[in-house]
Amino acid sequence: MTAAKIGGVIAAVPTPLTANGTIDTDAFLEHGRWCLAKGCDLLNVLGTTGEANSLSFSQRSALMATAVKSLGGNRMMVGTGTPDLDTTIALTRQAYELGYAAALILPPYYYKPVQDAGLFAWFAKVIQEMAETPIAVYLYNFPQLTGIEFSPALAAKLIQMFPERIRGAKDSSGNLDYARQLAQIPDFAVFPSNEAALASADKDNFAGCISATVNIDPQSSARLWKNQGDSTTLDRVRHLRQAVAAHPLIPAVKYLVSKRTGNAIWGNVLPPNLKISETERLDTLDAIAAELARVG
Repeated sequence: MTAAKIGGVIAAVPTPLTANGTIDTDAFLEHGRWCLAKGCDLLNVLGTTGEANSLSFSQRSALMATAVKSLGGNRMMVGTGTPDLDTTIALTRQAYELGYAAALILPPYYYKPVQDAGLFAWFAKVIQEMAETPIAVYLYNFPQLTGIEFSPALAAKLIQMFPERIRGAKDSSGNLDYARQLAQIPDFAVFPSNEAALASADKDNFAGCISATVNIDPQSSARLWKNQGDSTTLDRVRHLRQAVAAHPLIPAVKYLVSKRTGNAIWGNVLPPNLKISETERLDTLDAIAAELARVG
């Protein structure tokens, strides 16, 4: 069985949390529906923006099931990577059984330095243990947090060995030259984490984007994906990204979702992230929220 290919504008959605750290599923589903209605092709749930690695296995498992029931797995990919094989395999198997379109898997990020041969063995084990549950797998490259970068040679070897399972990568490095190298690998779909890269997606062979700031203005990203020569929309997307990324990204995105929804629960984050405060110059974020509200 060949795993599905995905593409387009994908919001890396945050996870709404109560003051005691439980997940507010109603708020999560409202925001997911809104993103899809406003132009997102898919949602990436339980990734970095979703604070997945601050959540327990049971919390992740429960949210995965709830999200599919209400939003449909064919429009979602889910982060399933952890430092240990058994948990990664269990979450990835559940993603397949629930009907997710793809699993986004971090490298095992505790032991460093790690050789390509070790990373290959780890991912090969994940694939082999899931022979009966063939979900599409995308590599999650985020060296700033993991301390590990997937070499283009490793990515090419993985897709060569497992062409029906390894489908591509999300690159959160911010290095577009690196992303372009990955995108030269045949049949390897690459998603930069900055939606401004959509303006050169056809030229650079990108499959779309997976971005936290898409949560704030999905419509502009969807417009840019469809019309990559739209310089006005590119300027808008680039300005929004830069303005939000000038703050701690996860708290800033959640703050802006709270402004859209009027639901203060979105302001909560799990340690070690800190709730955004007045010291973060909220006037900038409030101006973004006011402008987005003005234009609908």
